[in-house]
Amino acid sequence: MKSVVGMVVSNKMQKSVVVAVDRLFHHKLYNRYVKRTSKFMAHDENDLCNIGDRVRLDPSRPLSKRKHWVVAEILKKARIYVPPSAGDSGAPNTAGMKASASSTS
Repeated sequence: MKSVVGMVVSNKMQKSVVVAVDRLFHHKLYNRYVKRTSKFMAHDENDLCNIGDRVRLDPSRPLSKRKHWVVAEILKKARIYVPPSAGDSGAPNTAGMKASASSTS
C-alpha cells in the first residue's frame, strides 16, 4: 500500500481520527471522470489533528478492528474561527438596547 492524503472529518475519539480521501477515476461508459470518497480511521497518537486538517496517512499493521492507518504528518492546519466574546470593547452592546426597547412597549 502507499500513502494517501485526505481531510480530517472527525476527531471525537481518543487517539483516532476519521479521514476522507478523494480519488478520481475515468468511467469507461460515460467517458467522464468520477470523484469517489473513502473514509479511513487513522491513529493519531498525540491528538494533534482537528477537523479540516489536511493529513498524510501511512499504512500500518491493524491497530484495531477498523484502524489500519497512522497519521504520518499534518500537511495543512485548518483555519479555526473564534467569534468575539461579549466582553470585548469592539463589539456593540446590544443587550441594553433590547432591554430598553422591551420596557417601553
